[in-house]
Amino acid sequence: MAAQEIKVPDIGDFDEVEVIEVLVSEGDEVEEEQPLITLESDKATLEVPSSAAGKITELKVAEGDKVSEGDVIAMLEAADASGDDSEDEADDADTDEEAEDDSSSADDEEEADASESEDDDDSDDDEADEDASGGGENVEVKVPDIGDFDEVEVIEVLVAEGDDVEEEQPLITLESDKATLEVPSSGAGKITELKVSEGDKVSEGDVIAMLETAGGDKKASGGNKKSSESKADSKPKKDGEPKPPKRGKSGKDEPQDDAPTQPAAKAGDSGDSSKLKSVDEDRFNKAHASPSVRKYARQIGADLGRIEGSGRKGRILEEDVQTYVRKTLEQVQGGASAGAGSAPAGGGGVPAQPDIDYSQFGEVETNELPRIRKLSAKAVHRNWLLIPHVTQFDTADITEMEAFRQANKEKAKADGVKLTPLAFMLKAAAAALREFPDLNSSLTADCEHLVHKHYVHIAVAVDTPNGLLMPVLKNVDQKGIYQIARELDDLSGRAREGKLKGDEMKGACFSISSLGGVGGTAFTPIVNSPEVGILGVSKHSWQPVWNGSEFEPRLILPLSLSYDHRVIDGAKAARITGFLSEKLSDLRTLLL
Repeated sequence: MAAQEIKVPDIGDFDEVEVIEVLVSEGDEVEEEQPLITLESDKATLEVPSSAAGKITELKVAEGDKVSEGDVIAMLEAADASGDDSEDEADDADTDEEAEDDSSSADDEEEADASESEDDDDSDDDEADEDASGGGENVEVKVPDIGDFDEVEVIEVLVAEGDDVEEEQPLITLESDKATLEVPSSGAGKITELKVSEGDKVSEGDVIAMLETAGGDKKASGGNKKSSESKADSKPKKDGEPKPPKRGKSGKDEPQDDAPTQPAAKAGDSGDSSKLKSVDEDRFNKAHASPSVRKYARQIGADLGRIEGSGRKGRILEEDVQTYVRKTLEQVQGGASAGAGSAPAGGGGVPAQPDIDYSQFGEVETNELPRIRKLSAKAVHRNWLLIPHVTQFDTADITEMEAFRQANKEKAKADGVKLTPLAFMLKAAAAALREFPDLNSSLTADCEHLVHKHYVHIAVAVDTPNGLLMPVLKNVDQKGIYQIARELDDLSGRAREGKLKGDEMKGACFSISSLGGVGGTAFTPIVNSPEVGILGVSKHSWQPVWNGSEFEPRLILPLSLSYDHRVIDGAKAARITGFLSEKLSDLRTLLL
């Protein structure tokens, strides 16, 4: 049988969408509507299903590829249904003693299908009559399959009652915590009634509008409706929804081949909810994960809301779920002994913060933290508990550095470079990482070995509307001041716009957090594990400095180096800040 092409369906206004997951392999047998790949844009994650059952003979895409509507993603050898047809024909002909020829069987099958169509819906003839007369009909426009999202908010109504719309024209816009999508019209015609308004919550199958279809298009619309209903019957049903009975050629329901799939119990269900008794449904639904990962998590009872994602933009992968479950089981089964030699979990034995009803003292308002702040809070808490912090304070005389920067500022601007003090600090920090190898290292998980890195990647803290992000500049030691300044400006800008890629926030050896543009004289930054050091920079100020014969004004920059005391001792930390001070005070030493 010839292989058929599986193409990317209509995915709205998205173009060149990245393939983040390939869910099948060549040679796999797949069912109709089984997901084949997962796509992710800046605002949505969606799966592309198979248009038929059969065997995948060739995959046309791989993870990281970009695809658009109509692109071929796989070749499928459709399943041969001839065997099933012959069995059905034999059942229909159980009163006949002689086999009929192929043409007679085909005629009988067509007659049986026609009879079934009449039995299923007597109103089809009436609809056909209306089609022939050119009249229109009022049909319901419903919310299509939107994945695992439920009770999604309507943020925009794009049409009004009385508007004429085309088929596939967007009617409303929905927005969940992780996706924004438009619901298109299922046909062409006039909107006679809107069932929703901005702020309403809708789910799959909810009616959003009544549409009076165009007379000339009605017959085709009716056919499409039946086709879509047939397709819906073949799609996997949502958890807890019974499978429709199979219908034989006689028009009677046939017994099911298998029992309906039992849904995974949810927290609060009256049935056995032991698997998910600790799952926060609201938190679960807001987690950043693809539909397939959500389904997997529900099947094994893992709370996505408690899992940190390692994928792009913090997306939770199936491996993240497995790691979470494995660690949870180790803690439960092993108790204290399971944690020997490894980092303690669950706060390292620190008592949980009491849940206080603050409204008893006065009026309150509760606002949910942005997702980035939630992730940052967990990371900061973990790092503070696991790393023995010490902070070394020092200063650097940057009078000459600032004079050099100001003298070259306009020239750099003409070259498209924003020359900031942070670019010089990055260059000095890169030199320190080369001079002190232990600063450019990480402890192994068992805390018995040091991994020294032969590359110099430095993360820089960027304040964004949604929280602190740490983009990473790669190979800083190999770049000049202008190139460092240009990359720093690009990464900082995209961080504030939320356009950083996942790999642009990984692999740092060291971090710099600068509050020079805000204020303060010193602070104690928290080390980002598995790094062993972070440099805090405060606001510089003019101070009188004795030069041997008189006081003269000098520009002084406060430095705060926090470090992991398991790797770096106090004496070495003092040498590191002294080294940084020297390099920043005299830029010529960076050439040595």
